[in-house]
Amino acid sequence: MPSAAFETAAKEAKGFTKLPDDEILLRLYGLYKQATFGDNTTDKPLLDLKGRYKWEAWKEHEGVPQVEAEVQYIALVEELKSSYQ
Repeated sequence: MPSAAFETAAKEAKGFTKLPDDEILLRLYGLYKQATFGDNTTDKPLLDLKGRYKWEAWKEHEGVPQVEAEVQYIALVEELKSSYQ
């Protein structure tokens, strides 16, 4: 179950007034999925390019414990807040 700090960070990330570039968005996505679901065990999309990028971003964090992914996600949101809020 995600911590209160993680849920707060997720809300803050959704409230960014400027959109981060795709690389940062994929990092956020991968850490979020790893923190909430653990390792990616889904099949890699073949024709859906956006889905493939997201799948790869999540897969990059394979083996990272969910608690550690939460910590990394929160730290990344804190780092980005000054630039995107």
